[in-house]
Amino acid sequence: MVAEVPGFADVVIVGGGVMGTSIAFHLAEAGVRDVVLLEMNELGSGSTCKAAGGVRANFSDEVNIALGARSLEAFARFGERPGQEIDLHRVGYLFLLDSAEQVEHFRESTALQNKLQPGSGLPTRMVSIEEAVSLAPVVAADGLVGACFSPSAGHCTPESVVLGYASAARRLGARLVTGCEVLGIDAVGNQISVVRTSLGDVRAGTVICAAGAWSAQLGDMVGVELPVVPLRRQIVVTEAVPGLPPDLPMTIDFGTTFYFHREGPGLLVGMSDPDEQPGFHLNRTDAWIPRLTEAMAQRAPSLLDIGLTGGWAGLYEVTPDHNALIGEADGVSRFLYATGFSGHGFLQGPAVGEVIRDLYLGREPFVDITPLSADRFLSTVRPERNIV
Repeated sequence: MVAEVPGFADVVIVGGGVMGTSIAFHLAEAGVRDVVLLEMNELGSGSTCKAAGGVRANFSDEVNIALGARSLEAFARFGERPGQEIDLHRVGYLFLLDSAEQVEHFRESTALQNKLQPGSGLPTRMVSIEEAVSLAPVVAADGLVGACFSPSAGHCTPESVVLGYASAARRLGARLVTGCEVLGIDAVGNQISVVRTSLGDVRAGTVICAAGAWSAQLGDMVGVELPVVPLRRQIVVTEAVPGLPPDLPMTIDFGTTFYFHREGPGLLVGMSDPDEQPGFHLNRTDAWIPRLTEAMAQRAPSLLDIGLTGGWAGLYEVTPDHNALIGEADGVSRFLYATGFSGHGFLQGPAVGEVIRDLYLGREPFVDITPLSADRFLSTVRPERNIV
């Protein structure tokens, strides 16, 4: 652990979750010297290590499909590069659909994904209700009208991903400083000059915001509006569930957002709460449990008899259209940002690390991310529809 900040850096990354550590790794790997990452708590202690760990490429949007597919490739090779076991289970993603409208929407997004990613493994496909129940035997078919299955998707361990990127970044010369809060960013004209922190000042000409739910405050320091709000999401873990297949997919009841995947002998279970109000609420509550119980009773009633062993609360970093903010600010040089992923940050972390590396180096990224510029809200809002 580094207990002090260096006086100078070429690049300062703010935020030590999957996004920040991925960016640090990709920059250091590309030969960028004096990369410094600042994290106000411990690495991964924000949203990343509270994530469910799902990784997929089934989206309704071309940019998100590209980012997801690129990240899936990186996760599959993570043991070689950067070199860390992440407990990747490619058991697939199963979306359960309860309306004709949902079925049509997933037919469209599935066709788009398969068109954009030919030859990238087993294609996503629409499946019958019978096949969906065979894939996830705890599911009750009542009320379902269809399902969608992505065999190449799955889930892995967020903490291990952060550890892998952080360890490799350090080996390549990056400095990662924990327990360090950014207090301000000074500029001369429109050029960033100093990052002021609780551990001292760092002279730097580039700042990269990967601060997740805390990004709006960082943007304010340089006059860049990053419309990100924190929203609590909660997860519980069950006791052992008899008869779970070893390859149980990550399963999402799309209409209710109730989801689950294997966690040891039990299940990790989550669901969105439409009554949740924005804010930095990190305490666990039971207010959402009745809605979760109602969804279970409808879609997986056998789980109602299974006890809980624990759980946690974390933060989504939500934008108005549920799409990320990725780019470089126009009004100040050089302030780059990768935030606002609205629940998709963990799964897109590897790809976004590449994108930010290329933006910093003046290269053309593998995907056009101009639709994700923070200034898009001055014009047309384009919502991502495959949100859980």
